[in-house]
Amino acid sequence: MKDVKEIKEFICEVGRRMYQRGYVAANDGNISVKISEEEIIITPTGVSKGFMTPEMLIKIDPEGNVLEGNLKPSSETKMHLRVYQERSDIEAVVHAHPPYGTSFAIAGQPLDKKIMPEAILLLGSVPVARYGTPSTHELPDAISDYINEYNAVLLENHGVLTWGKDLKEAYFRMESVEFYAQVMMITRELEGVRELSPENIEKLLRLKEKMG
Repeated sequence: MKDVKEIKEFICEVGRRMYQRGYVAANDGNISVKISEEEIIITPTGVSKGFMTPEMLIKIDPEGNVLEGNLKPSSETKMHLRVYQERSDIEAVVHAHPPYGTSFAIAGQPLDKKIMPEAILLLGSVPVARYGTPSTHELPDAISDYINEYNAVLLENHGVLTWGKDLKEAYFRMESVEFYAQVMMITRELEGVRELSPENIEKLLRLKEKMG
C-alpha cells in the first residue's frame, strides 16, 4: 500500500524544485500521482508550486470528481486524466513551462535530433502536439496520439508535459526535456547541430532494449 503522506510531501518537493529552477512562474504548472486505480492526488489551481503544502493537495477519482480537499483541483486535470486513461503503467504526470522547452513548443519545433546518448536512452524524441485551449477537452485530445509512443510532449504555444512510472521519473523527464532544448538552442547558435551516426544510434537502441 502506498504511503499517501510521503507522496504528498514529494509532490510539494517537486513543485518547489520546478519553481526554483524557473520551470514555472506564479501559479503555473501542475503535478499528479495515481495512488490507486480509483484515486489520484493532484495539485490545486491558483496556488504557486513553490509554496504548496501537503494539505493543499486534492484527491480525485479517474473522472475528476473531488474525493478529498478544500481547494479546486488543477484546471488541467483533464489532460492528466487522459494520460492515465491511455497508459495503465503510468503513475505520475508533470506539466510545466520551462523556458527552453516552451520556446520550442511556441516555435512548433519538436526535439527529435539524435544528439546525446542520454536523450536517446532516457527520453527519446519529443513531438509537438497541436494547440488546445487550456482546461478544455481540446488539450487532452491534442496529446492523445502521442501518449503511447512517447515519454514527453511539447504543447504548442503552451509548455511541456511529461509522464512516468512514478513521480521521480516524470520529473526527471521534465529536466531532460529542458536540458535537451537548452543544448539544442546553444548548438544552433554555434551552427553545429551534429547528430550521432546511424551505427551509434543502433548501438544505443540495443542498449535501451536491454535496459527495458
